[in-house]
Amino acid sequence: MNQDLSILQLVLNASWVVQLVMLLLVVVSITSWAAIFRKLFALRRVKSLNDDFEREFWSGTSLNDLFAAAAQNAKLSGPMERIFASGMREYQKLRERRITDAATLLDGARRAMRASYQREVDAVETNLSFLASVGSVSPYVGLFGTVWGIMHAFTGLAALQTVTLATVAPGIAEALVATAIGLFAAIPAVVAYNRFARDIDRVAIKLETFIEEFSNILQRNLGGASLAPQGGASPSGH
Repeated sequence: MNQDLSILQLVLNASWVVQLVMLLLVVVSITSWAAIFRKLFALRRVKSLNDDFEREFWSGTSLNDLFAAAAQNAKLSGPMERIFASGMREYQKLRERRITDAATLLDGARRAMRASYQREVDAVETNLSFLASVGSVSPYVGLFGTVWGIMHAFTGLAALQTVTLATVAPGIAEALVATAIGLFAAIPAVVAYNRFARDIDRVAIKLETFIEEFSNILQRNLGGASLAPQGGASPSGH
């Protein structure tokens, strides 16, 4: 007896539990792909904004002018520019209070930048834990559907006196589709998670380096009348 073992027929003939597992995995897969594309575009935008601000920062423009531009462009600025603005804002507030101790001024600016840094890193890492969960849980959800489907298939075969490969194959094939869908959902999520984690680490390192460089500039200019990066180029080569 010829039986239709196409994927569609296997899904339609599966038990309702296996179908529910498949539906859940398909929804998770679609959601993870949407998260992957959102994160991909978001990271590209973050890198572009950081690079643009870093070039402007080391172009010789005064820090006061950069701070004024950052205040006007707050909604469209990147993480590095917002960290810079938070440090300058705290620095100027302390100067307005007539605090002249260099250590106090520098420590206040650094703490403000560190707090802003944590907020920016948390924002960049949005949806990363979701991809990790999809990558680690989806295969087990698919395996659950497979085990349930095989149990259901063998339960149905118990009433038969003669069991052949033709009678066993459809039930097992239906069950294995759940594992296949689970892997289809998990593999892209794992690959994307590893890629994004590496990119986010690079962004975080770049932001930490900027905090140190900006702190050094503030320290050098504490006794000066003009606040401007010196040298025209980033010590890190940017």
